[in-house]
Amino acid sequence: MLCLRKILLPVDFPHTALPVIHQAATLARHFHSEIVAVHVVTDRSRAAGIPSVSRVPAGWNMLDEIQKTARQSGDSILQPDLEGLPIRAQLLDGDPPTAIMESADRERADLIMLPSHGYTFDQFLMGTVPAKLLYATNCPVWTGGHSSDKAAPPHKYAIRSVLCAVDFRPHNRTTISWASHLAADFGARLTLAYVTAPVESWGPGGDYENPLWKKELVGDASEHMAALQKEMGTNAEVFIGSGDIPKALSLAAQQSQADVLVTGFQPYGGYLKTHGYAVITALPIPVLSI
Repeated sequence: MLCLRKILLPVDFPHTALPVIHQAATLARHFHSEIVAVHVVTDRSRAAGIPSVSRVPAGWNMLDEIQKTARQSGDSILQPDLEGLPIRAQLLDGDPPTAIMESADRERADLIMLPSHGYTFDQFLMGTVPAKLLYATNCPVWTGGHSSDKAAPPHKYAIRSVLCAVDFRPHNRTTISWASHLAADFGARLTLAYVTAPVESWGPGGDYENPLWKKELVGDASEHMAALQKEMGTNAEVFIGSGDIPKALSLAAQQSQADVLVTGFQPYGGYLKTHGYAVITALPIPVLSI
């Protein structure tokens, strides 16, 4: 069983990403977690009326600002989602990724949850700061689904299917442990996914799939997956794709109807690290990087 005593939830202003707040509420309610909502004040958020850290007026409440954003967005279920949860709010100064990491260390957070994009978050999830958040911190990082459909109606987040990406490296044991415990805690279906090298060869008229390569690669991956499941004591469904990793994992997420992808982001290598940002931005579901 997972133990998530404290969730660090960075929020952006003026355009607050509400879906990841719903997701944090779901996890916090299930695991009896405390949510620490933090905002690193920027010029853009000051212009939107967020006070500086040194000049917080009496009665100002970050949670009220978040719920105001929800009401303006037509999200009527955020307040019931958050009701009764232990939530603390903090305003921070400084460089956003550094301030978030320092807060996570100070609070001894078990999980950082943040959107995959936004005015502030675009600057570091697509640049050098993801390296800081995903490599420099030992804390797992949950990024909300990367979707351009801002008109989608709000809905209560639930975990019914967990997809776990593996690459047959030692860190897989930690990744699968998180994924299997998460699935067990929510009574969800677990699927393990592996993406082989491309099985296409170029020839006159375009690319052609090489059936011999595919048979060998898929067969080898299936053997490794069976051995890994035996070692970990899991009996998950298996998806084996090939070629473009973000596209293949997107297909796996679609076929398994996954609500979250769990993937390893170990600092010492592996193709999941190399393609990590592309995977996060390719999937419309949250990505939990361990």
